[in-house]
Amino acid sequence: MDYGSAASIGASVPAVLEDDQTQMSATMDSQTGRARFVEVDGVRIRVAVRGAGPPLLLIMGLGGNLEMWEPFQRALGPGIETIAFDAPGVGSSTGWSRPRRMGGLARAVDRMVAALGYGAVDVLGVSLGGALAQELAKQRPERIRRLVLAATAPGVPGLGGVPGNPRAMLTLATPRRYHDEEYFRRVAPTLYGGASRRDGGLIEQQAHARLGNPPTWRGYAAQLYAIQGWTMLPWLRLLHHDTLVLAGDDDPIVPLVNGKILARLLPNATLHVVRGGGHLFLLEQAEESAAAVRAFLDG
Repeated sequence: MDYGSAASIGASVPAVLEDDQTQMSATMDSQTGRARFVEVDGVRIRVAVRGAGPPLLLIMGLGGNLEMWEPFQRALGPGIETIAFDAPGVGSSTGWSRPRRMGGLARAVDRMVAALGYGAVDVLGVSLGGALAQELAKQRPERIRRLVLAATAPGVPGLGGVPGNPRAMLTLATPRRYHDEEYFRRVAPTLYGGASRRDGGLIEQQAHARLGNPPTWRGYAAQLYAIQGWTMLPWLRLLHHDTLVLAGDDDPIVPLVNGKILARLLPNATLHVVRGGGHLFLLEQAEESAAAVRAFLDG
């Protein structure tokens, strides 16, 4: 599939604009590129567009803001236009008046992309963002050219996904690590694994972006609500996008076996294992991760 304009992928785009579900206002952010706010389904979503070239939509994981993409975007280099955003209730985006399930989140992301004027885009989702990317591919396959799924699973534990370390899963129950710097430093090695176990400097580098624009407790709870009971298992064989599955072999949250399941069940998937990679390998081993993504998108 080629990239195209918003109008080129279906009549639903002007319908969204016509009934005023989506409005846009521009602001500037010197660190993350051209930033703006997009109003979608009653929430105000902060979006940052960076670089120039084929568009790549970046979908962050649970509680994460768009500033956290910085190491990966820097490693990705020129020639790709990245579109990052704060999920509702996260960072500078407002929250839902009523929480949505995964299907509702995917519809909001689709409308956001349309409001920005894009047609088909490449999509990279990490962790919860990877689940959302799968949901978007199911609902709007024409929106996605190529798909990258990082540190993610085909469903919640028991519904396609294999659970991680119980202690790590318990830590994910609250957003405290986004609000309490001392707590974040204490739990990061066992929660995220990988380089976080070995290099305290990496934890320090992540702390500023993570703690500077945290999720609200309500927004975080809404994300947990959205993912409850979610699975993609029955639909994976219907997703025919070229897909790169990235997984770390030291991920306490999403064990490597989840990536192997995705790669086996998706018809056109390739698995890339990041050796020594924890849950944050996109940020901690950004050069290797970005090189793998670039090679895939250019292929």
